[in-house]
Amino acid sequence: MLEELKEEVCRANLELKEQNLVLYSWGNVSGIDRKNNIIAIKPSGVAYDQLTPEKIILLDLDGKIVEGSLNPSSDTPTHLELYRRFAALGGVCHTHSKYATMWAQACKCIPCLGTTHADYFYGAVPVTAVMDSGLIKGDYELNTGRIIADTFKDRDPMQVPAVLVANHGPFTWGKNAASAVESAVVLEEVARIAFGTLLINPAIKDIDTILLDKHYLRKHGKDAYYGQKNRQDTI
Repeated sequence: MLEELKEEVCRANLELKEQNLVLYSWGNVSGIDRKNNIIAIKPSGVAYDQLTPEKIILLDLDGKIVEGSLNPSSDTPTHLELYRRFAALGGVCHTHSKYATMWAQACKCIPCLGTTHADYFYGAVPVTAVMDSGLIKGDYELNTGRIIADTFKDRDPMQVPAVLVANHGPFTWGKNAASAVESAVVLEEVARIAFGTLLINPAIKDIDTILLDKHYLRKHGKDAYYGQKNRQDTI
């Protein structure tokens, strides 16, 4: 199972490059085996064209390396804190994708302006509070995870599987490593569309709640009907 997890996480990291969400060795994806509480994550500073499943690092939830000779991603403490705080998370992704990072650097949430956003995120993508000097000088990466978790203390992280870390960039997540990357891809597109929409009409308002509910819940609600998952026959 852990070999499969390493292969899955390696594929997810390579997908970041294929989707043009990262440059050089920037960005990282992790996945977790909840049965054994083992996390697989990209090694620090390794270029994507050199990444193989054998180079993926395995750690426990306390950050102790259980397999691998390379240093894990410098963002590992952030990933670990998110796994500890949110049991539903099966994968975590961090990039510096252009448009999402612009919103993060502006310290602005991405408003839900239309149905493209509402199909995936149940409302605005939030931005964290700005980290003070004490948090930055302390255990910075761990504190990044904590400030993300604090941002979701009154939110369901699976309804909005993304956050913008103020002055930094986006983190996304999902049920596994692949879906965490999917969240990152969608986030970047939503960030780009919102940017353009506000250029065209700076006075645009958030989508009406009734339309937000319709588009999000038809895909993700308990009575969702989008796609083929409710079909009993095969085609």
